[in-house]
Amino acid sequence: MPGIDECLLEVMRLPGARGASVVDWTSGLALGTIGDSPNGDHEATAAETAEVARMTAEQPAFARLGGEGERSAESPSTPVEDVIVTTHDGYHMLRFVETAFDSSVFLHLWLDRSAGNLALARMRLGELAERLVLA
Repeated sequence: MPGIDECLLEVMRLPGARGASVVDWTSGLALGTIGDSPNGDHEATAAETAEVARMTAEQPAFARLGGEGERSAESPSTPVEDVIVTTHDGYHMLRFVETAFDSSVFLHLWLDRSAGNLALARMRLGELAERLVLA
């Protein structure tokens, strides 16, 4: 099972990957970064993407419901799997990482729109998020 550095190296092997990070969405801190950052500053990008992740994860509209309109007991800490933001030249994918403890971590991938494959990136990021070991 890969740690943060190994996971980020694997993410950068995706066609069109421009940069990636592992971010704590509660604090907005980058736990690891690789490649380029959209604004040239990995820490600022981590804080900005954490805001998007936090806003998405905390919205009741995205909650997984059980049979009685209640949140299901087996639902993860955040019911959102990923968030995709499309820009004129790229994609930003935020993939939430489920852990044994109350996780507030996500993977952020910045993908070039002309060279990347969004479907492949989404599948691969999901696989990596399931295998990621946070120590």
